[in-house]
Amino acid sequence: MARLPTHAVHGHDHADAYGSHIPPIYLSVIYEYIDYEKGEAIFIDRGNYLRYGREENLTTRALERVVAKLENTEDALAFNSGMAAISATLIHYLRPGGKVVVPMELYSSTFALLNNLSPKFGIRVEKVWPSAEAVAEAIDRDTVIVFLEVMTNPTNKVIDLEYLYKHVDLDRVPLVVDNTFTTPVLLKPVKYGAKLVIHSATKYLGGHNDVVGGVVAGQKDLVRELWEWRRMLGGILQPFEAYMIIRGIKTLEIRFEKQSKSAQTVAEYLAEHPRIEEVMYPGLTKNPYHSTAKKLFEKPLFGGVLSFKLKGGYEDVITFMKRLRLIKRCPSLGGTESMVVIPLKAAAMFIDPEHRLKLGITDNLVRISIGLEDVEDIVEDLAQALNF
Repeated sequence: MARLPTHAVHGHDHADAYGSHIPPIYLSVIYEYIDYEKGEAIFIDRGNYLRYGREENLTTRALERVVAKLENTEDALAFNSGMAAISATLIHYLRPGGKVVVPMELYSSTFALLNNLSPKFGIRVEKVWPSAEAVAEAIDRDTVIVFLEVMTNPTNKVIDLEYLYKHVDLDRVPLVVDNTFTTPVLLKPVKYGAKLVIHSATKYLGGHNDVVGGVVAGQKDLVRELWEWRRMLGGILQPFEAYMIIRGIKTLEIRFEKQSKSAQTVAEYLAEHPRIEEVMYPGLTKNPYHSTAKKLFEKPLFGGVLSFKLKGGYEDVITFMKRLRLIKRCPSLGGTESMVVIPLKAAAMFIDPEHRLKLGITDNLVRISIGLEDVEDIVEDLAQALNF
């Protein structure tokens, strides 16, 4: 069986009459019927006919095959953003009277979506402490979905999927895991009973800050059900973006390993710096989530994102941000450039204020996504920016 880097390069399984080993960008929106009386066009591998661009695209399909192989799932479905993928997934599972269990720390746009869907669908959203034990305790007979991130954004708490796998009937209660931070390089959630795995492909899969996309991976029958929602909602990923993400995935493991090793170096540097109050990164041996991360992750790596608290208040954070020369002040992660953001103004914006306080998301918290620059240059930029 091929391993992840091989799947990343060859997993699209593309072949055409001209011998192209790179999937072309198929821009056609319409396809000719081969049997007009039956309304049938060219049959493709998901059990669909290639008729209209809102339903299927061959370049997008190539990306889906790659991601399915990376996540060890039967199939995948690509959307025009990570939030489009999350939206279709939630709409598929929600029903009146149902309950959604989520950690109180989650990408805040997901919270914004749930807060808006809750009154429309007649559902309850229970937000619990981001631990496997708290999630398991909250699950009851009304629970229709558990949605979580393995490593939370922005404080990098690690949720023990193995505990959930052992203590929750995941055949009855579907577990959906956002694997954006950890990627299939570190973790394949289906190993722990996840029904669906979601990625913001804008981040590590694309990897170059130049494309927006999302992917859901899972069992073939379930993905086919989500396909109907994507078709009706109109959220298919467009062919050029699919091509860009396919190209980005080819270097996923190489990029992610370098970014993770650099993040470890940066975390260790900041942990000893007199102006830093706390560093939140599971690669540090004193971090409370270090042992869980070591158990779950398939490589001795801990991701390319870390957060830290600067001694002082919000004004000191602003001064630090303004002094950065190399690291960019941008609200994203997983790209080739190192980027820094204040979570209160970005990823944590829609987390409940009282939950932010419990989670340690304060106005002196900074999140940094490590890029592909020389790590010594990153450290030097942090050092000079902190020298005020």
